[in-house]
Amino acid sequence: MDPRCLAILEEFKSKKPTLDKLLEVVLKTLNGIASSLSMLTNSIEGRVKTEKSLKGKLELKGYKYRCLADITDLVGCRVVTFYGYEVDKIAALLEKAFEVDWENSVDKKKLYDVNTFGYLSMHFICRVPKETFYDEAYPELNDIRFEVQLRTTLQHAWASIMHDTGYKNDIEVPKIYLRRMSRIAGLLELVDDEFGNIKTGLDDYRKRIKAVVASGNFESVELNGDSFDAYVKSGVFDDLTKRIASINNMDIEEAVLTSYLTALKELGITTLGELDKMRKNGSEDAYRLMVSQLSTSYHLPSRFNLFALSRL
Repeated sequence: MDPRCLAILEEFKSKKPTLDKLLEVVLKTLNGIASSLSMLTNSIEGRVKTEKSLKGKLELKGYKYRCLADITDLVGCRVVTFYGYEVDKIAALLEKAFEVDWENSVDKKKLYDVNTFGYLSMHFICRVPKETFYDEAYPELNDIRFEVQLRTTLQHAWASIMHDTGYKNDIEVPKIYLRRMSRIAGLLELVDDEFGNIKTGLDDYRKRIKAVVASGNFESVELNGDSFDAYVKSGVFDDLTKRIASINNMDIEEAVLTSYLTALKELGITTLGELDKMRKNGSEDAYRLMVSQLSTSYHLPSRFNLFALSRL
């Protein structure tokens, strides 16, 4: 190894504590971004390049680097989301949290022609601005560039499998397999998009159901997990539960819905309208039966939930 590369290795060793601190700061910021979006990610992870890995990089490509600062992935982090639109949301906030080196950052989606498919993700090369974090104990931290990769779970799976094949780009792949790999990449892209569309559609559906339930128009609403949850949380059982709770000064537990939804389905209830009629017709009988049971029981319960009435 030439003297220049040896000097880079020595500089790396001396700056290792600063690199470790940089990783800590970047991961904390990325987790904060996900939290601010109320987003459940698949993973947020990072690493500082090992001395062994850096040595191997310099042996292969040392001619590219004049000094340690030329290497942009000494600290690398990765955010893996479940849906493609979440990548875009994180990217927008990442651009505000860090100083982005656009010249060296890459959006893989923009590298492919309309008739080609391949690995998609976003690779940002960034610095931590002093407004985000500054510590006099690590004065060089804000000058060091680092990499953040943003990708979906399916993109991550594709990248991991491709890494396992040992090929770093399409040029290296034997033609007999290249078309098959391209077809799979196209399918994964379609599936990725469809998962995102389904999630967006379900979110919109839940908002509509809550609005319909809040309006009291139950008749044509299909009975399912989302509509049942919205119905219960709308407060339709509040008066009944309070009346029963007052009999014995009981506490009211939050209902666990799943098993009762199954029972209602088995009873042939298919809409919220039918369920609402059942509630209205049976509320007084349920109250009287609960009074009767409590007045004759030697073991009076201190708690109940509103769907315990279905067993009475």
